[in-house]
Amino acid sequence: MRTPIDRPAWRTLLGYVRPHRRTVLIGGTLTLLGGLAAAAQPLAAKALVDRLGTGGAITGLLALLVALALAAAAIAMVGDYLLERAAESVVLVARKRLTRKLLSLRVPAVQRAEPGDLMSRFTSDTTLLREVCTSALVGLVTGAVTTVVMVVMMGVMDLALLGVTVAVLAVVGLFAGAGLPMIEKASRAAQAAVGDTGARLERALGAFRTVKAAGAEAREIAAIERGAEDAWRAGLRSARWESLVHGSNTLAIQAAFLAVLGIGGARVATGAISLSTLVAFLLFLFYLTEPIGQLLHAGSRLSVGLAAVRRLSEVEEMQSEPAGAAHAEAVAKDGARLVFEDVRFRYGPELPEVLRGVSVDVPATGMTAFVGPSGAGKSTLFALIERFHEPSAGRILMDGRDLADWDLASLRAGVGYVEQDAPMLSGTLRDNLVYGRPDATEEEIRDAVAHTRLDSLVERLPEGLDTPVGHRGNFLSGGERQRVALARALIRRPRLLLLDEITSQLDAANEMAIRDVVTTAAKTMTVLVVAHRLSTVTQADRIVVVDNGTVRASGTHDELVASDSMYADFAATQLLVGE
Repeated sequence: MRTPIDRPAWRTLLGYVRPHRRTVLIGGTLTLLGGLAAAAQPLAAKALVDRLGTGGAITGLLALLVALALAAAAIAMVGDYLLERAAESVVLVARKRLTRKLLSLRVPAVQRAEPGDLMSRFTSDTTLLREVCTSALVGLVTGAVTTVVMVVMMGVMDLALLGVTVAVLAVVGLFAGAGLPMIEKASRAAQAAVGDTGARLERALGAFRTVKAAGAEAREIAAIERGAEDAWRAGLRSARWESLVHGSNTLAIQAAFLAVLGIGGARVATGAISLSTLVAFLLFLFYLTEPIGQLLHAGSRLSVGLAAVRRLSEVEEMQSEPAGAAHAEAVAKDGARLVFEDVRFRYGPELPEVLRGVSVDVPATGMTAFVGPSGAGKSTLFALIERFHEPSAGRILMDGRDLADWDLASLRAGVGYVEQDAPMLSGTLRDNLVYGRPDATEEEIRDAVAHTRLDSLVERLPEGLDTPVGHRGNFLSGGERQRVALARALIRRPRLLLLDEITSQLDAANEMAIRDVVTTAAKTMTVLVVAHRLSTVTQADRIVVVDNGTVRASGTHDELVASDSMYADFAATQLLVGE
């Protein structure tokens, strides 16, 4: 079983509270003062009863009671506001911190996670911090201090009645001790179930057309509903234990009240204590309900919140990319020479090698095409250039400098990367075009649009460049998304252009236009292309044949047709398809 607060959770918790510690401290102090002001009321009531017994004036004592009540309420109100303000600020800090962490994660860490689960940590888990970082922690301290002060005062009045009270209230401690770990366990299970359900829903929405076309709606609905039911059952378990913990408090206070009333009445009858002492003791017992309730509420909220803290701690422990410069350094405007030296790579320790000793020298300008069967490792080479992954062995040099020594922001500032599936972001067409370089001029945008043959698309759209493209660009065709992705890369003005199957969804006319754009770009920058279409490959200055993670051959199209059987077969097949 976990300890109530383990070290990682405690460090994370303090990290969220630390920026607002002054507000939490002031609010907690005011809350404590409000509780102590309430604790003083039974003493004033005792003096009032004694004054009534002697026939003295009670106006001043009544005024003191009213003043104490008003002061306690006012102080508590201000303290509560400060704590609520701090709580909202804690959620804000947590979400900012989590955003920075999530977007700085290494690509493999995100690939191993479920986006829906990460989203639930950002939304629901951070919301649970509201109480645990402020009200729960403060309630734990103020409830404990107020309880101790009241118990001491009750002991000064009558130890026998205090003994009766403590014996009955010990039941609360037993139930709380048994219930709090169960609340934490159930809450953690509920939050995990919510994360799994969110991941399943995100998966279904991300492949919505596939779900519809496969007639899989019922299966997906059933799976999501099972996850929601798991969260519901875990929530019920948590609610049952919370009810037991809080219900035991009410029962114990009522039982203690009856016991003290009976035994105290007998002691008043025998003259062991005065009536005013019994009245004050009963008032203390009545007021004791609130600090004990604070303790129990704080304990249960801590159990719920710490489950969220631990889930956030898991994200903190995920591997991030190395911190780089705040802004990318200025990079040269010419092409970049790349050298792969015996590069090896595998996606996991238990997985086979994808690259098995790749050595390639790519000149600073011109087009180099990588061809080979699917799964040969071509796209993996691009991922290593962008440092989405690091080589398992060997090294990659750019301009004679190991990529591992480059600042990431500076490295990527000089690279334009067009992925195979050409992902789009929700927003307008303009947003997507300038995503890699928001300060691009209108002329640069129009030039890129014209060169990639997107001008006819812009003319058709109702709001031109400012027309929304839909979730993941679903208002655009596959070919249009590829051309937008290429235009986005060109607007970035890179030294190194990585193109992964960018003509796979283009018709012949658009493919020819894009080939011309790429050929022109290759005159001033380094262009690396992964392609299966022979029409794209033959435009390259150099072709590298990759097979089973190794470089099988390299040369021009004519050289490879004559010297390499795999490439010759590829060329013959592609020519037949073309005919």
